[in-house]
Order: sequence, then C-alpha cells, then structure tokens
Amino acid sequence: MLTMLGSQRQFCDGKTRRETLKVGALSVLGGFGLPQFLQADQQREHVWNGKAKSVICLYLLGGAPWQDMYDMKPDAPSEVRGEFKPIATNSPGIEICEHLPLHAKWMDRSAIVRSINHRAGCHNCIPSYTGWEVPETNLGALKETHPPSMGSVCEYLSGGRADSPAYVYMPCYLGWGQSIRRPGPTAGFLGSKYDPLYTECAPYVDNPPEDGYHPQPLRGTPQIPHTRPDQEITLDRLNGRRSLLEQLDVERRRIDQSAREGSWSRQRERAWSLITSSKVRDAFDLDKVDPQVRQRYTPTLFGQSALIARRLVEAGVRFINVTWDCYWERLKLQLHCWDTHSQNFKLLKGYNLPYLDAVYNALMQDLSDSGLLDETLVVVMSDFGRTPKINANAGRDHWTFCYSMLFSGAGIQGGTVYGASDAQAAYPASNPVSTADICSTIYQALGIDHETLVYDKVGRPMSISHGGSPIREILT
Repeated sequence: MLTMLGSQRQFCDGKTRRETLKVGALSVLGGFGLPQFLQADQQREHVWNGKAKSVICLYLLGGAPWQDMYDMKPDAPSEVRGEFKPIATNSPGIEICEHLPLHAKWMDRSAIVRSINHRAGCHNCIPSYTGWEVPETNLGALKETHPPSMGSVCEYLSGGRADSPAYVYMPCYLGWGQSIRRPGPTAGFLGSKYDPLYTECAPYVDNPPEDGYHPQPLRGTPQIPHTRPDQEITLDRLNGRRSLLEQLDVERRRIDQSAREGSWSRQRERAWSLITSSKVRDAFDLDKVDPQVRQRYTPTLFGQSALIARRLVEAGVRFINVTWDCYWERLKLQLHCWDTHSQNFKLLKGYNLPYLDAVYNALMQDLSDSGLLDETLVVVMSDFGRTPKINANAGRDHWTFCYSMLFSGAGIQGGTVYGASDAQAAYPASNPVSTADICSTIYQALGIDHETLVYDKVGRPMSISHGGSPIREILT
C-alpha cells in the first residue's frame, strides 16, 4: 500500500493526512482517484486564525543597505560604518539610522532581525518571496517549476475567489522598471490562477535631468487594468457582452482544456468581477481620500501605493505587496533605486530614507488610529543586502551573506531584536536566519502552519516553508 509523504496533520473531521492519502483506502470513494482527491484537498479553504489577518510587504528591490538603516555600526572603521549616525528609539537599547526618525517612534511595535542570509545569488527575489533558495541564472524568466510566493499561498488557501483577490501586487509587476519580469512573487508550480492581481502604473518625474539624479519625487498611482468601462456602457450591456463571450468560450473550452486555459478563464472572470463590484476597486479610487492624508503618504508612487495597500486591508485582502522598483532602464533615473553601487549616502540621505520614513510612518499611524494595526503585519524587506566595505564610488555592492528586516504590527513582540551581525555587518554573529525562517514567521503570524503541504504539477507534496521555522522570539 502506497502512503503519501507528509506530517500527520488532522483534517477538521479528525482524520490525519497520512490516513486519508493511503491509496488503498481511496477505492471506497467510488472512482474518486488520487488526482481528484489532491485537487479537492487543494481547494480546501484555510481558517484564518492568526494574530495578523493581512500582511503589507514594503519591498525594497535592488538590495537595501541595512547597515545604513537598521543595523548601524558606529564603532566600525570609517570605510565600513559610513556617514550616518545612530539615534535612539522608543525601545531602550535599540538604535537605528538618524535619517529614519519617524521609524524610531514605532519600535515598541516592531522587531528587527539582523542576521538574515542566503546563498542563492544577487538580485534573486525567489528566496525572499518564497523561502526557497533557488539559484537562478535567468532572473528575467518566469517558470512553472518555481516555488509559490507567500502571497500566492494566501491566494491558494483563500479558495481563489475572483471577486475578492487575496493577493494584490503594486505598483507593477516585479522588474517593470528594468523591462523584465523577475520571478519570485508568482504562484509558480501552483499555477498562474494563483498569481497576484497585478496593477499597472505610468511613473514619471517632472523635468528629469540628464545625469539621472533628481530631487523631485517619482510620481504615479497604480490602477487595476481593464476595470474602467466606457461611461456609455451600462451594466446590462456589459452582462450582454459577457453572455456572448461565454457562448464563444464553450467551443474554446471544448477544444482546449489545458491548465493554461483554466488560468486564462479565471483571470478574465476576475476582471469582470472587479468591474461590477466595488469592494476592491474602490480602494484604488484615491479621489475620495482627503488630500491631506494623501500628502502624508508623500506624492510618490511608493507612497500612494502604500495608501492603497492600507485601503485594501480594509477591503479584506490578505497579502498586499508594494515594491520600490528600480527604474534605470525605463526612466534612466539613478535616484529611484536601492541598488546603490555609487553615491550610496547621497541617494539615501537626499531621497530614499526620507521618503521611506514618511511612508512607513503614515501607514503605521493610519493602521494604529483605525485599530487595524492589531491585525495587520507590516514587513520591510529586500532581496539581499550590501557590502560592509564602501567602494571607490562611495557606494556599496551586492551582499547576500548578512542583512536585516523589519517586522511591525500584528503578531510581533515589539521592542525586540533577533540575531546579530558581526562588527562589520558582514556575517551573522548569532542566530543566523534563513529566508525560509522569514517566510515561516510570516505564515505563523497569519495562522498558517508553516509545514502545510502544497502540490506541484505532478502531484508531489512540498512544504510551503521549505524547511524553515518561525522566529518565535519576535512573535507574541
């Protein structure tokens, strides 16, 4: 008798997964074979009982210099410590960068992890989004064999409802600013029907200079694509068009019943649902927001996206990603990026840190005032870190061997620091943390068992945590 691998997890009826997945026992289901059983098991909706009901991930693409932000080294040599000084926070003994003064007042609701590392290569976003250290040489290719992201797991466990997405990705697909689609945030082997709801954007700056450095903010507002019908089209006409499309699709489905077709149908269904339903769509209508509130979030694309993220939490979305992308290829701007190989301190002081500080503070303040901070986890993360030693161009280069991350809000034991880097922020000195541990911690805050199994294209079970464990020292 063949038994599927996996831990002895109980279903709601008391049966364990091992007991139920014995192939010999499936015969009593009257032709309900293993593939059908696995599909039914996959569609089982999760009971959300964690401290956090939603996650907002503020993703700093390009490798943020954490030793100039949350892990200062004031006693290191000048070529390591850099130009910035540490300041005290409202949690005794915890210091952060002087250019993050608004962060300092939220440290009693936050935890810093200072010993994260991975060996999967630079600019590889798969580890941070999935916990899986996949060495990927083609970082502009999406593959069905990639592991699913945390957001896609949330979409998967939410049942994949078209009218209420559990996973929204803003302001554009990962890598948009470099004209590539980076892997990491997708559903991978779960299938593209569990990909996020991607928004679209058209970022711009006023009068950009030729040298690429500019003090003005990168502006723009993300929008849901294809959800604004012409003013003259009524809902009755829309439904009529939908009926005609559905008749044509009957023949299309008869010809092609592949998994790709099923995914396409669901994406189209999602678009229709968002056109005719206001729950999620209205979160993107910032014309209804007090202009003073919008200003607190800064007039940047990153800030306006974070404001929409807060409104999506109110709409019940489980996982919202807001990426600070790199815009070198699209906009020819050095300023709007975290990949600071040159002029690291000039860029951080003049733009990146002040705007990150203001946006984070506005988000935390709004969540706190509304009571949503008690059920929303805010995470500030990046794909990797930067070198301990400053290079000849006053910048820091790529470094995956030790970096930090900030957790705030629901499920977090405030005023805590976990792990430590060495004297130069080069390697973990204590309690090293993997990206699998980070993802497991986020799952734990959401009330998702980090040992939950999902199944790849051929039905093989895989743990969503990829062997990681929650960092219980920072969790309530």
